[in-house]
Amino acid sequence: MTEETARKLSLADVQAIFDRSPFIGWLGLKVVSLDHDRQEIAVRMAMRAEFERRPGTRQFHGGPIAAFIDVTGDFAIGMTVGGGVPTMNFRTDYLRPAIGEALTAVAHVRRAGRTTTIVDIEVVDDEKKLVALGRGTYSSTLG
Repeated sequence: MTEETARKLSLADVQAIFDRSPFIGWLGLKVVSLDHDRQEIAVRMAMRAEFERRPGTRQFHGGPIAAFIDVTGDFAIGMTVGGGVPTMNFRTDYLRPAIGEALTAVAHVRRAGRTTTIVDIEVVDDEKKLVALGRGTYSSTLG
């Protein structure tokens, strides 16, 4: 996709993509905010029994957190080019147990290049405590 044909997505557009995706829809992700000028997107993931590390603890397992980071990072660039893009690489650093009713991830494009984009992602809990950090490398074009 060239810059001339790229279509910036609205919050409603991204949410519709999330809702149509079998996996992202199952995660139940909700777009909180989207800012093209700041190249930033915020997404919320509510706790579900399937996400618990141990039943009854309300502690998120690391797997759903990693998926949450990847999807949110993907759409920090995807919202600019018109849809999800291929993930080339990403990492997750878990800083403290993520316990509560929901997590919020904020992804910010660190550097957008012609072929690759670097995105930083912060995940906070209900009390706004930083629980995880992510960094992703994504294709800069739809795949």
